[in-house]
Amino acid sequence: MNIVCPACRKSFNIPEERLPKGETVLFPCPACKGTIGVDLRSRPGTEPPLPSQKAAKGEAGADIRAALEAEGLPSGEELKKKILRTVKDLPPMPQTTFKAHELVKDPNTNFEDLARVLETDQAIATRVLRMANSPYYGMSGTVSSLKHASAVLGVKTLEELIVMAGSSKTLSNRMEGYGLEPGDLWQHSLGVAFGSKIIATRKNPSIANDAFSAGLIHDVGKLVLDPYVLERKQAFLTFLSGGTETFLNAERHVLGFDHGEIAYELCTTWHVPHTLATAIRYHHDPSASDGNQLTCIVHIADVIAMMSGMGTGIDGMQYHMDEAVASKLRIEPDELSTIMLEMVEAVQTISSDMLRT
Repeated sequence: MNIVCPACRKSFNIPEERLPKGETVLFPCPACKGTIGVDLRSRPGTEPPLPSQKAAKGEAGADIRAALEAEGLPSGEELKKKILRTVKDLPPMPQTTFKAHELVKDPNTNFEDLARVLETDQAIATRVLRMANSPYYGMSGTVSSLKHASAVLGVKTLEELIVMAGSSKTLSNRMEGYGLEPGDLWQHSLGVAFGSKIIATRKNPSIANDAFSAGLIHDVGKLVLDPYVLERKQAFLTFLSGGTETFLNAERHVLGFDHGEIAYELCTTWHVPHTLATAIRYHHDPSASDGNQLTCIVHIADVIAMMSGMGTGIDGMQYHMDEAVASKLRIEPDELSTIMLEMVEAVQTISSDMLRT
């Protein structure tokens, strides 16, 4: 399919099988970074799958899991229980981040309270100070201490820095199962965090910090599943070979559950606040969250980040936004473009400093 950028007029040829049929997608122009919109809703072949086709997909997934189990590779509840039994062997998300989150919720919290938490993790404290000097916060090279950072940036921004500092190392590893290079998941997570914060600031400023934190760790389930995905790589490649399926559906068919489900269990183990855990659990399926606003915000930010190509590869083009969610939050198409540009600019400004910390 030939697509022309409305800004620079350059054309790009994208295989139609890589585009989500029956949807409207937005993504940045590789040449000028302007926004390209493609409306696929009226094109031939956009009819939804017939019930028989959906049933065939389910049967194919069952056949794949049966074949893997015959090879001694469990799936479904058996695999989930195995993962949760061994979750203690995985690198935990630093508790400093969640303690900081809880403190900021308390209106009586002051810098001294946060300082005591930071004193328990000097590595995070060092990264926080370095990131406070990022050009993104407008204080480049002028923040000399954590006390100074708190005074000039405020407690809520300091919490944002602590969450980023605590998760940057965990989310920056290579993930062979998902085909992600070092920093790919971190860049995507950072994009969703800033996107969630931007949307929340526009729609409900009181949950902006929650939105940032949930966006940053929304894909933490992939950290857990990566070795199991790698172990079943051929089954994933077979399922994805048609070029029209998402990796999310591959997880459900090959493993028997997706990264959002296992992330919810992991969040419970890490004592992540329930509001954040719920948003992480349903970020691909916000309608199942009973209209939870935080979930809806993270869902939209995640799709925008994937459309922008942040750390997801071409698979990101297969995901689509729940239009009911966009309508519920009253987000118009032109607003999506603005949010995308703000998100990309934020990540570009700060991510390089983060990865060096």
